[in-house]
Amino acid sequence: MKTLNEYMAMSYRMEIVEDKDEGGFVVSYPDLPGCITCGETIEHAVANALDAKKTWIEAAIEEGIEIHEPNSLESYSGQFKLRLPRSLHRALAEHSQKEGVSMNQYCVYLLAKNDVMYSK
Repeated sequence: MKTLNEYMAMSYRMEIVEDKDEGGFVVSYPDLPGCITCGETIEHAVANALDAKKTWIEAAIEEGIEIHEPNSLESYSGQFKLRLPRSLHRALAEHSQKEGVSMNQYCVYLLAKNDVMYSK
């Protein structure tokens, strides 16, 4: 098992969400289940999150709870193969040409735009 300092040095992904009902911001670490805090400003929320992360890890070490290391982007190449109907291929090629970008850039734009819609 790693030490507190070793875990604290790892780059755990932090999610910050505005709390529109209560005001302020809520911060959590997806790789540390239940590690959540808040603050009136983003700055306060982030400072509180660092304290919450330390407290969460200390408690997990003390209780012998498994602490997962942060997910890394290194295991993703940024590439995948996709089969699609020829008619869609043609439509995407035509739209990307109209926009003056590569079909790859156009598809990344469409995927990112769609991902934002479904991640809320």
